[in-house]
Amino acid sequence: MNRRSFIRIGLAGTATGIIAPQTVLAGAGGSNINQHALAGGVYYTKESPGRWSKKAAPHLPVLKKTDSGIQVTTGHPMNAGKHWIVKHMILDSNFKFIGEKVFDPTIDKAAISDHTLKGVTGTVYALSVCNLHDTWLSSIEI
Repeated sequence: MNRRSFIRIGLAGTATGIIAPQTVLAGAGGSNINQHALAGGVYYTKESPGRWSKKAAPHLPVLKKTDSGIQVTTGHPMNAGKHWIVKHMILDSNFKFIGEKVFDPTIDKAAISDHTLKGVTGTVYALSVCNLHDTWLSSIEI
């Protein structure tokens, strides 16, 4: 991967992570996030996979409660320089940033991240960003 591609992918992921949750998703409300006009276009869900309907399974983040918070797993290959999960981002019920894990496909063999959720209740959202197939959203009730 050349430097220019790396910067472009990094900027796209950052823009998605900052703009989408605060501008796009905040007005959607947690209960109808899948029915929002931008579901299936700007971000993708199991119910609204948009143009990536055949790519949903390996891109959807799977959330599991742990003793200290949640674990996020995206069952996607980590092929450095070709196709991988760039990062996981965690948002609270108001789509405020809680944390993230950026992956290095030359080191990380799987897209798995653990997040501590002290004092967080309600719906928690996880975004999984793929370098080719955009941003995928799942949620869990804490």
